[in-house]
Amino acid sequence: MTPAVCIVGHGSRDQDATGEFMDLVALFRDKRPARIVECGFLEFARPLVQDGFDRCVERGAKTIVVLPGMLMAAGHAKNDIPGEIQEGRLRHPDVDFRYGRHLHLHHKIIELCRVRIEEAEALAKPRAREETLLLVVGRGSSDPDSNSDVQKLTRLLWEGLGFAWGETCFSGVAKPLVPEALDRCRRMGFARIVVFPFFLFTGVLEKRIRRETFEFSALHPEIEFVSSEYLKPHPLLRDVFADRALEAMRGEANMNCDLCMYRVRLSGHEDALGAPQVGHHHHVRGIGQDEEQGSPLEKELARGGLNHGR
Repeated sequence: MTPAVCIVGHGSRDQDATGEFMDLVALFRDKRPARIVECGFLEFARPLVQDGFDRCVERGAKTIVVLPGMLMAAGHAKNDIPGEIQEGRLRHPDVDFRYGRHLHLHHKIIELCRVRIEEAEALAKPRAREETLLLVVGRGSSDPDSNSDVQKLTRLLWEGLGFAWGETCFSGVAKPLVPEALDRCRRMGFARIVVFPFFLFTGVLEKRIRRETFEFSALHPEIEFVSSEYLKPHPLLRDVFADRALEAMRGEANMNCDLCMYRVRLSGHEDALGAPQVGHHHHVRGIGQDEEQGSPLEKELARGGLNHGR
């Protein structure tokens, strides 16, 4: 029997974001309708990850490939999802769970970045890339390995697409943040700045990036600001998930462990070496989109009162 696939999303308080995630799951499922495909969210939305596992088992799955619906491997891919898999193994001891790799800088991800950037340029007036700076905005993480991969993406797009310059910033946790980066880019004197949010889906953070870019551009009309779309559901993205599922079944799935702060001693992160990898999302499982659901504490978390940014 073909292994089942359970795609794990972060989850968001934004219903547009969870809707796009479900669209991607449907796109993946429709490619091979006979395969069992389910999904679950770590936080702020339903179904939960364990719900996704349960549905796979109820449909007869003996092997479940678990795919992180995340671009980079940081805390959620390294801690939270493995914790969910361990819980799933305890609940379903006769099921073989296989963990797939995060999406990372797969060549089709880079190709989809190009597609989104060129779509944005096509909607603007013609201008040479020699006059254009590309600003790539990542999610931002406390894991320097994840942040450095966003820097690498910027370089690949900058050189590969022929932009005059490339810069990287983040929507939170890591620096520079978007407002600081926009001002830095402005002072470099380029006629156009293309802002590309390296996100899978929309959500609180992606919408904030767009708003901050709009507000900054209004203060500096001498520069043309072009806002690109994020990746969003696309056949190229579906194909990356298919590749990651195949890797997991073949035992070829490798995380970004060479410079993982939990495995090697990195300057400034020495305390993380060998630290227990414990998930942190349990208190926000399944809450965030239903105002009537949960305790007062859960409702405050759903509103972002404890600094959760999705």
